[in-house]
Amino acid sequence: MNTIDAKLLARMFLAGAKNLEVKKEWINELNVFPVPDGDTGTNMTLTIMSAVKEVNGLEDVQMTTLAKAISSGSLRGARGNSGVILSQLLRGFTKGIRDLKELDAVALARAVDKGVETAYKAVMKPKEGTILTVARGVADKALELAEDAEDLQTFLEDVLEEGRRVLAKTPDMLPVLKEAGVVDSGGQGLMVVLEGAFDAFMGKEVDLTFDAGENAKVVKVTPQTEADIKFGYCTEFIIVLNKKFTAEDEVDFKAYLSSLGDSIVCVADDEVVKIHVHTNDPGLAIQRALTYGSLSRIKIDNMREEHQEKLIKDAEKVAAQQAEEEAAKAPKKEVGFISVSIGDGFGQIFRDLGVDYLIEGGQTMNPSTEDMLTAISKVNADHIFILPNNKNIILAANQAKALTKDKDIIVIPTKTVPQGITAVINYVPEKSVEDNEKDMTEEISRVKTGQITYAVRDTHIDDKEIHEGDIMGIGDHGMLAVGKEVAAVAKETVEQMVDDETELISIYYGEGFTEEEAEALAGELEEQYDYCDIEVNCGGQPIYYCIISVE
Repeated sequence: MNTIDAKLLARMFLAGAKNLEVKKEWINELNVFPVPDGDTGTNMTLTIMSAVKEVNGLEDVQMTTLAKAISSGSLRGARGNSGVILSQLLRGFTKGIRDLKELDAVALARAVDKGVETAYKAVMKPKEGTILTVARGVADKALELAEDAEDLQTFLEDVLEEGRRVLAKTPDMLPVLKEAGVVDSGGQGLMVVLEGAFDAFMGKEVDLTFDAGENAKVVKVTPQTEADIKFGYCTEFIIVLNKKFTAEDEVDFKAYLSSLGDSIVCVADDEVVKIHVHTNDPGLAIQRALTYGSLSRIKIDNMREEHQEKLIKDAEKVAAQQAEEEAAKAPKKEVGFISVSIGDGFGQIFRDLGVDYLIEGGQTMNPSTEDMLTAISKVNADHIFILPNNKNIILAANQAKALTKDKDIIVIPTKTVPQGITAVINYVPEKSVEDNEKDMTEEISRVKTGQITYAVRDTHIDDKEIHEGDIMGIGDHGMLAVGKEVAAVAKETVEQMVDDETELISIYYGEGFTEEEAEALAGELEEQYDYCDIEVNCGGQPIYYCIISVE
């Protein structure tokens, strides 16, 4: 077989997407920083799945319709830098094939080269040692071999082998990859897609059902009411045994807990017993447990109170959504704002500052170009400022800007949420859009950000040995601190960011770090940096215990 028609190409594309979907978590784990939000595999998968949905919806697969489906679907579904670059590779590739009936080696080589050219143009400062480098290696080899290719199978095998060779060299091009002991995750994702496509070309049976799209199961969840909560206290503790806990003891204790409540877990070994129970009287469970030994890590949560708090938060979200919908219906104004945010606290800060539309997302889930376009359609303004608030979202925002024709979109390249807050604060209505863009961009360059989270694997970065479970302070340009305690790592992170010109330190506490802990940290920082103002705010963000900005 020396040519590929539209139907075979469609099958190859779907097989490549399936291979990526299957291996996305492995690709996520190639993230240089061992944070619990490695998302390259997820972003690339969600990007290509948007195109899969379009391809699967085609009634008549022709090269023109296939090219349009792949290009349009991937562009709108693009998430994160890796996803946007993948969408641009596919966009350029489909431009090279859309007017052809069949593809031989020469046509494939030219289309792949067009894809690489398009992707490089989309990135303002292309960096070698990334997905772009791997794509360029594939394209160059294809162009080198195409004219003399006698057999398409051999041609594709040789091109893939070159892609693997270039991928293996990416650690030599980016020292941070070499130090972390990984290849570039985006480049690996691209090779996974190409290898899956080659399997389909070779006739390998591939399961082309997908978890996303029409094949996903829809689960309807009925909200729990407070009246449904029969036992109000979620009670957990560990018994440190001072005598033998027999199988008979375990049966008796479980029976006793059953008389007090439900959702019972009782796990025992030779030295400790782990207990979980929902009950209306935690004290009775604790009293009986004390007959077996001393107690540790006691945790009692009022589930009815948590339910009420959830109702309040849900109501606040509904109110915010209604406000956004009303804003879309309001008379057109000159300037509007869209911000990416995550966490109820950050969301409220942006609303208080006058942001018209919030896109839920951020580090743990990068919004797509389509999400950006939806937000743009909801803001009734001539000029709209977009604050991506994450370096991995800026490309998607710029892609949405390029796809918008009826409004003036200004992307302020904010790389962190504190930068986004600073950008909005420095907007001056009396100034022109151009002057505001210049001033806001200049002001965000003065904001340093540190993010405190935990390591999900062992690695070595920026001359720091990191072990799974360690607490890390990650700055704008690398690892700032590593330790065992959140507060201690946060203090060391601040030390790395503060200088003689620092005036303000802001602490935004998230999940796993309480307001009391944040206030205690602020108190210690006030003693150390008495020349700075210290602020504490609720961010409510997941994954990161606290986010700290220094200005």
